[in-house]
Amino acid sequence: MSLPARSPIDVAVGILMKPNGDVLLAQRPHGKPYAGYWEFPGGKVEPDESILDALKREFVEELGMTVLAAEPWCGVEYVYPHAHVRLHFYISREWLGEPQSLEGQAFAWQGSVGVEPLLPATIPLIEWLDRLRYLG
Repeated sequence: MSLPARSPIDVAVGILMKPNGDVLLAQRPHGKPYAGYWEFPGGKVEPDESILDALKREFVEELGMTVLAAEPWCGVEYVYPHAHVRLHFYISREWLGEPQSLEGQAFAWQGSVGVEPLLPATIPLIEWLDRLRYLG
């Protein structure tokens, strides 16, 4: 007997990109699945909330930053042991504020990404992002 398929959870993910191509990565806080892994910041989309609104809300809640504008970039579905997620990636080059550790998480601006371990769904995106940042 197979288990019923779980519907994917929609997640808004933001890639803040500085003019020099550096992007912001955050470390997942203790108490969450994959604690200590690095990812692009974001979070779950609430019912009746647009993906962009969720992205803006999450950046205020997690990092104390205001995303002024963001463009949809790509979508990825990934099945983790704890959740099936549909990740909606947005790139923002316009925001207010500097990141603050509001959930006790570490964060780092990265050019060539050197932080480890990366969240599994993030790994293929780094290569795509490098093409966008440095070749596009």
